[in-house]
Amino acid sequence: MGRSLTLILGGARSGKSHYAEQQAEQQAGSGEVLYVATAEAWDAEMEQRVAAHRARRPTDWQTVEAPRQVGRAIAASLTPTTRCVLVDCITLLASNVVVALPEGCDEQRASAALAAEIEELLAVYARSQAAWYVVSNEVGLGIVPAYPLGRLYRDALGRANQQLAAAADRVLFLVAGLPMVVKGG
Repeated sequence: MGRSLTLILGGARSGKSHYAEQQAEQQAGSGEVLYVATAEAWDAEMEQRVAAHRARRPTDWQTVEAPRQVGRAIAASLTPTTRCVLVDCITLLASNVVVALPEGCDEQRASAALAAEIEELLAVYARSQAAWYVVSNEVGLGIVPAYPLGRLYRDALGRANQQLAAAADRVLFLVAGLPMVVKGG
């Protein structure tokens, strides 16, 4: 199939990661899959989630853990035999970027910091020949968060998702594990 970018959006527990993993496995064939994990395990519950994701992945996939500077980590890890890159997920990358900003940061600065991460990721994608699957939550469908940091995060992630969707060949929205095509075939 060659280079392509598929953005997989959905709500929490909609099946995004599982779907992306299935697509990556089918796409790669005998080639390599580079799995890029953005999660940081700050507590026992998150450690369990990370462990479940690890256990579910094929053992021959290369895994890179990159809570920030994801584009740089991917660029350093791509090989000539990498057929597929799976980034899971932009939601946690956004959290990592926003939480690292100084307290009292405004939405413009938070969105710019996350946009820089996405620009770097897309620059690496443009130089690669792999099929890419990027997972992110759609967080703008619920109520407006009651606290400033929540609104800052929601807005920055929404803008990042728009940035990725504009560059993507395909955009899927998962509902109850079922993909709905938003963009592309």
